[in-house]
Amino acid sequence: MTDIDAVQTEVIRNALVSAAEEMSVTVWRTSRSSVVREILDYSTCVFDADGFSVAQAARMPVHLNSMAACLQDLISHHLPLADWDDGDVIITNDPYSGGQHLPDIQTFKPVFLDGQRIAIVGILVHHLDVGGGAPGSYDASATEIHQEGFRIPPMKIVTAGVRNQAIIDLLLANSREPENVGGDFASQLAALDTGAQTLRRIGARYGQARLAAATTRIQNQSEAAMRAIISDIPNGRYEFADWVDDDGIDTETNLKIAAEVIIEDDQLTVDLGGSSRQAPGPVNCTLNMSRSAVICGVLMSIGRDVPANAGCYRPIIVNAPEGTVVNALYPAPVANRMAVGHRIVNAVMGAFAAALPDRVPASYYGVSYAYAINAINADGSRQVYFDLECGGWGAHPEGDGANGFSCGFHNIANSPIEMIEGDYPITFTGYGLLPNSGGAGTYRGGLGLFRGFRLDAPTGSFAANLDRFKIPPYGLAGGQPGRGGKLTLTRADGSTQALPSKVAGLALQKGDCLQLETSGGGGHGDPSQRSQALIEHDRQAGYVTIDAPSDRRTES
Repeated sequence: MTDIDAVQTEVIRNALVSAAEEMSVTVWRTSRSSVVREILDYSTCVFDADGFSVAQAARMPVHLNSMAACLQDLISHHLPLADWDDGDVIITNDPYSGGQHLPDIQTFKPVFLDGQRIAIVGILVHHLDVGGGAPGSYDASATEIHQEGFRIPPMKIVTAGVRNQAIIDLLLANSREPENVGGDFASQLAALDTGAQTLRRIGARYGQARLAAATTRIQNQSEAAMRAIISDIPNGRYEFADWVDDDGIDTETNLKIAAEVIIEDDQLTVDLGGSSRQAPGPVNCTLNMSRSAVICGVLMSIGRDVPANAGCYRPIIVNAPEGTVVNALYPAPVANRMAVGHRIVNAVMGAFAAALPDRVPASYYGVSYAYAINAINADGSRQVYFDLECGGWGAHPEGDGANGFSCGFHNIANSPIEMIEGDYPITFTGYGLLPNSGGAGTYRGGLGLFRGFRLDAPTGSFAANLDRFKIPPYGLAGGQPGRGGKLTLTRADGSTQALPSKVAGLALQKGDCLQLETSGGGGHGDPSQRSQALIEHDRQAGYVTIDAPSDRRTES
């Protein structure tokens, strides 16, 4: 193997990260839909010549921690690397071939220099609508994946530079938003070309052998850093369990997510075997999705200074029995896989809190508040307004949780309401922090949000895939849980109705209003030990009102 020193390794590392960021900027600047352009629900990654991740842009851990596993699944079971040629692009969105859920379309492009494969670039984009039984392809009533949208098995969508337009036409024919999805997909393919061009320049500058040596060293450095951190944790078994409200079909049954973290010297095993059996409704995770959540929980607990790539994943073993909600088997529905995915992160972090009580925060809001309206305009045209919302972060041993802060697992951005009102027949009636939603403690959990909006089109339908309505985010070390979420429908005639966390096919008329309230984070430490200065600050800022439980506690 070619020798390479630390300085040149770091130079190449930053060049590879820049390549991933260039792809990310290309998607951002050329995409069409708000879910990509504003929410930034996409991710970009650079892999070595064998398909192991080496660099990534600052996008979504839920994607980035799983793209490499998806790529390895494609290579091992569907399309061997020997069949990948210069100019090819491989595509899939199939959760049972390494994917996550059907709106997340993954594409991979091999990069060749002088006839030799030197790297692979990959992009995952959440597309606005890929068909199925609900707007945004989030059908809370689905009982099998075939009801959730257009499914693409692993295949070449571009062969030697020639696109298979028929596949693209099939995708767009199944979408409620073909113009936006078509624009986003063109952006995705263009960004792959951007990444490939940059990788060829890097390869030409440093040479194939030196680039390969650098990627190996980068991955080995991350592995060594992760093993060193694990070695500092006392050997032992640390357990925690959290719960999903329900699957949307059986609304009376909570789903258990159990995580046992086993530390053995410099290796870490996360056993999810105590989790519930696979659910009828679409909250299930495939194994790749659950691995992604475990890795995110580990990195959020102990690995903040470790560069995320294939190397840091090596010391982490994930056990998840088949047929469970954390390793669902075909044809289980998976559209709302983030309900279980976030809870895996919560459970893993809860287990680490037992091992490292002075480091790990209480539970964050723990759900992607995904909802969509299929608005039908007066001229018969249709528009899908899809959005995601976040909540409060958990308090930590040294301070309050952040208010309305997007968790690292999905790392979404905020869609400006002015832009939404300009593009869709939607008017917002309120948006802000939700007082009293953070869990009380020595340090308070972050506040959730409220967001109200009205349909201005003649008719429409509403779908929601939410959670944390029944079982709120947990507190730690005596801290109280955050307040759970809530969804309320107010009809144009003034009548109101509390809605469940999972909604499918709710008919709307012009003037109907919906208000979503998201969860606050859990508190940390005994509430009676909160300083009077912090209590007074909360009151003056409007974070806690005079009649809140934490106020009554401090004045008792």
